[in-house]
Amino acid sequence: MIKREERVKCLEVEAVSLRSEAANVPSDAASMASLVLPATTPSSSSSLASSSLFSGCSVTRSGVISRRAFAPNAIKCEVTEPVNGKPCVPVLNDQIFPKFLQSRRLENAVNRNSNNKIKIFSGTANSALSQEIAWYMGLNLSKVHIKRFADGEIYVQLQESVRGCDVYLVQPTSPPANENIMELLVMIDACRRASAKNITAVIPYFGYARADRKTQGRESIAAKLVANLITESGADRVLACDLHSGQSMGYFDIPVDHVHCQPVILDYLASKKICSNDLVVVSPDVGGVARARAFAKKLSDAPLAIVDKRRQGHNVAEVMNLIGDVKGKVAVMVDDMIDTAGTIAKGAALLHEEGAREVYACSTHAVFSPPAIERLSSGLFQEVIITNTIPVTEKNYFPQLTVLSVANLLGETIWRVHDDCSVSSIFQ
Repeated sequence: MIKREERVKCLEVEAVSLRSEAANVPSDAASMASLVLPATTPSSSSSLASSSLFSGCSVTRSGVISRRAFAPNAIKCEVTEPVNGKPCVPVLNDQIFPKFLQSRRLENAVNRNSNNKIKIFSGTANSALSQEIAWYMGLNLSKVHIKRFADGEIYVQLQESVRGCDVYLVQPTSPPANENIMELLVMIDACRRASAKNITAVIPYFGYARADRKTQGRESIAAKLVANLITESGADRVLACDLHSGQSMGYFDIPVDHVHCQPVILDYLASKKICSNDLVVVSPDVGGVARARAFAKKLSDAPLAIVDKRRQGHNVAEVMNLIGDVKGKVAVMVDDMIDTAGTIAKGAALLHEEGAREVYACSTHAVFSPPAIERLSSGLFQEVIITNTIPVTEKNYFPQLTVLSVANLLGETIWRVHDDCSVSSIFQ
């Protein structure tokens, strides 16, 4: 009994120490930004921030003050120095990690010991993003052993107990899609058999999402098939970023939290300080009009233009004409993913022909299948802005590339799901 009281007293002293350290950090240190940063100390770009996007949840369902009690009242998706050409993933330790991120880690770690019922596991598809999410949340990644047998079979063993825990598995189903999907399914099965209380599949990029309907006879709807596989393997919830179409949420028989990554890109564009009268948001195809309209509304209610194209086959597009005026303006093309870049590159060429001054490409998922890099680096784009839902390999770096991190967005969403708080209010 005495040992237990001593331990509680030590934890209280540690919490007070952490709060005092966090309080000594400058106020602008609380801004959360792209975690894919150069090794240098962030500059004063926090002044470029736009409006607050997040609000704190200070009380849990049981009325106990949660880990957000000592955090600021609002969190901003502010960006620091963007990464052009060659993104650098920071080394995650207290000695050289940027000071403003150390502050966020201290604040989230204040009540860390009371959150031992949440576990975050990372697959092999995007371990860097998983590490960033864990650091934002003030947690450590839980240990898991994943390997491939000689014949390619996947082996998963959890290295710590998950009995009665809320488990979050971070694994995008990016290329190689089939391997990553199978790895996610095996991880879910391992958690289910280890008596996890709730299993949430955090899928920053949902593969097979484009096969969401039948456009011709005798086609499969692979998005529904993958949704069935994830559900039947034992997942209780799915958290996905920017699905190709909203209807994909209906393919799951379990709750789906749809995270929009637009706030991260919008905050970065706000830092460019482009005159709102010069902006025009462009949808590269008719199917993306709703996405582009929502983006334009949040970007100073900019006007909208649409590229009308006729697709002749998969990954082959022919641009027909432009609906809207882009002459002398800065065109911002918005899409959910860039695969071979055929659609967006031909659209950019048309925009230049119509008199656009500059063309920016904004996309959440950078699939970058050949020959995407050649098309994107050909001089058509002033800048290509993507997020790290899919890891970008070094061979795909080019000077116009800017990589923004969605780790803070996913980390905040995971906390809200865990605390039974509203997720949709993040994007309002």
